[in-house]
Amino acid sequence: MNTPGSPAVGMVCTGVRAEERMLAEAFAARNVELHVIDDRTIHGDLSSWPAGFPRVDAVLLRSKGHWRNVAIAHWLESLGAQPVNASRVLETCGDKVLTTLALLGAGVPTLSASIAFSQESGALAAEGVGYPLVVKPVIGSWGRLIGKVNDADALDLALDHKEALGGAPHSVTYLQRFVPTGGRDIRSFVVHDRCIAAIARTSAGWKTNTALGGKATGLTLDPELKRVSEAAAAAVGSGAVAVDVFETDEGYLVNEVNGTMEFRNSVATTGVDIPGFVADFVLEQFAQRAAVAR
Repeated sequence: MNTPGSPAVGMVCTGVRAEERMLAEAFAARNVELHVIDDRTIHGDLSSWPAGFPRVDAVLLRSKGHWRNVAIAHWLESLGAQPVNASRVLETCGDKVLTTLALLGAGVPTLSASIAFSQESGALAAEGVGYPLVVKPVIGSWGRLIGKVNDADALDLALDHKEALGGAPHSVTYLQRFVPTGGRDIRSFVVHDRCIAAIARTSAGWKTNTALGGKATGLTLDPELKRVSEAAAAAVGSGAVAVDVFETDEGYLVNEVNGTMEFRNSVATTGVDIPGFVADFVLEQFAQRAAVAR
């Protein structure tokens, strides 16, 4: 039962994971009516409100697929809705080229990156980056299809594989210099321009993704980590995002920004109610919009 004056919220997801269950609990604790909407059921004419989508006052987008998130966000925005995160944020965070350009444009300390569009230009770009380097898909998450390349022969094989796989995700080669982190990096969480928590992710290998077995431990936020994390979030358009950060001799360097944050391993380890912060942000966005409408 909704508290009088509170919105009905729609949460779009591809099945209910631990994060979605935690968010549902956060909205329930605030006496907010939550509609969980499987993105695979959404359809309809782009000029109308989506079929299979209840009429809600606020929308939280958590699809697993990048293009689904972006398409649904644009669709809802065209009809006057204000999803969290906004299409600009989801589009930028889901594309590593757009993320890097946004970070560079805002002067956020970040890893240098190069791109190329053929095997020949990829080899030339790699010479500029230097070995070892990391080849990543422009769109993708959870450490999938990311490879450390130690020399020109290994790069040739990686580019052969990209060409053989084909398709839009492999039509652009994205290369970053390899940063020796000792199997540790940081993920910080920024909600509505405020860095609220951070974890260290550690692994025996160079990939620290918790989806690949990396271990999460809570971190105490220091002023510089907060500053860099908040600057990164602002660069991609603000909202509720997770920022991946490397600790280097040059200071903190932002690696990526995630527009659909995962936090199942971060609430207990940090003691911070991350889903509660996200729920409050969704409700604040609705309240601000309602106030303007009045």
